[in-house]
Amino acid sequence: MDIKELYAFYKEHPVITTDSRDCPEGSIFFALKGETFDGNLFAVQALEKGCSLAVVDDEQVAIGNPQLVMEGRLLLVPDTLQAFKDLAREHRRQFQIPVIGITGTNGKTTTKELIRAVLSEKYNVMATEGNFNNDVGVPKTLFRMTKEHDIAVIEMGASHPGDIKTLAETAEPTCGLITNVGKAHLQGFGSLKGVIQTKGELYDFLATRDESVIFINADNEHLVSILPDKAWVAPYSQNAANAEGCVVGQLVACDPYLRLRWCENGLDLEERGDEQLWYEVNTHLIGSYNLDNVLAAVTVGLQFAVEPKQICHALESYVPQNNRSQLTETAWNHLIVDAYNANPTSMEAALDNFSLMQVAPKMAIIGEMRELGESSREEHGHIVKVLKRCRFDKVWLVGDEFKDIKCHYRKFHDVEEVKAAIAEERPEGFYILIKGSNGNRLYQLPEFL
Repeated sequence: MDIKELYAFYKEHPVITTDSRDCPEGSIFFALKGETFDGNLFAVQALEKGCSLAVVDDEQVAIGNPQLVMEGRLLLVPDTLQAFKDLAREHRRQFQIPVIGITGTNGKTTTKELIRAVLSEKYNVMATEGNFNNDVGVPKTLFRMTKEHDIAVIEMGASHPGDIKTLAETAEPTCGLITNVGKAHLQGFGSLKGVIQTKGELYDFLATRDESVIFINADNEHLVSILPDKAWVAPYSQNAANAEGCVVGQLVACDPYLRLRWCENGLDLEERGDEQLWYEVNTHLIGSYNLDNVLAAVTVGLQFAVEPKQICHALESYVPQNNRSQLTETAWNHLIVDAYNANPTSMEAALDNFSLMQVAPKMAIIGEMRELGESSREEHGHIVKVLKRCRFDKVWLVGDEFKDIKCHYRKFHDVEEVKAAIAEERPEGFYILIKGSNGNRLYQLPEFL
């Protein structure tokens, strides 16, 4: 059965499952594998529960169930994950709509949600849910595409060289955006150079496509340096003197919510000095570092002919979720919760932004950063130096990566020790930044603060 034959079968049974505990009648089960599980072991069980077809890559499963193979209910392939991605790509090819690919070290999900909000003012948008941005999540997202959609926004994550190349070849974006590049997943990438090269795989793919568009932060030297020679570029910048056609934005305030203004053409602004060219936006975003994410969404919206007033409406209406730069007021404190992702670049940006906020007193609860390899001690030491520079009123460090870093800050092994400390001496009247990766589980703290 080649991929077109499998897709023909999929059209008759258009439900995919990778979980043998969830097998809708007539669905197709893909026996995916991970570090702690092997879906091949549950393929027959999936068929018994109602699946019409199970796709496996363990020859022993096929040998042990010849009748199911003969009946066409058990399909043996060289690589189940590759078949899963190939089928998703075949489904994506049924729709001649714009597909925007988004990657970057920080801000992928926020930028994706802002773009979704802006484009939804005019179009029926299909976008990645949550952060389903890996080699399983991207295909699952593509399978959600229907003839009702006008445009798709696909988030792509990476932790090793080649990851973005693979995802781009699966999703086949017609345009794309790299939010930024920074120090993250260094254990997998090896260096910042490795991060830049891997994120740049999106540009490499788009360079092979006719009439593709690259949305780019013209202020980011790393990204500008890897632009393909003949790329069709839609730039944005915080520099009002930038080239003609560049969307320009400026920070108005961040106290604590981000307020900004933007205009469509930086060159016109420089030449005319016309205040009426500006559109001012009051967002629900925390952090001046989100200005570039907002400008990216503005640029995408203009490229797809969304009216400026519609763009402003979408940006002002968007409220962040999923523990990403959320401001929460409790009975005791004001919390800035950014507890989903943490790497040296995003951590320093969050701390610097918090230090600039005109509020007091300030407390920071900071979780350790993961997957930094040999750079871990150096990077955690640097974050402690940033904290000292910021001079917050109280700092708690969570995780053993901080254990050997010399400082006077209070240290905790894990989130459970933090909870115990809060129960004994509940902080009150603070503005508290909670920043860490999902693995730190700092997202559990707001209910105690």
